[in-house]
Amino acid sequence: MGKLANISGKDTVKVFQRLGWQVIGRVGSHVVMSKEGMRVNLSIPQHKELSIGTLRVLIRNAGLTVDDFLTLL
Repeated sequence: MGKLANISGKDTVKVFQRLGWQVIGRVGSHVVMSKEGMRVNLSIPQHKELSIGTLRVLIRNAGLTVDDFLTLL
C-alpha cells in the first residue's frame, strides 16, 4: 500500500474528475461531487492540506484503493 502525503483539496478534486466524478456544487468551503451509478456524494474540503484520515475516507467512499488514487495523482 502506498503512503498518502499532504494533498490539497484542489488536487483531490482533479483526481476524482479524472475518474468521472463531476462537481455538482459548493457548500461553504467544500466542493460536492457525484458520479452516475454511485450512491454517495463526495464532499471535499478546499484546504491547502487535507488530513490523511479525511483523504482515506474520500478514497474509500469513491470505491478506490489508496494505490489506485496515488497512481492517478
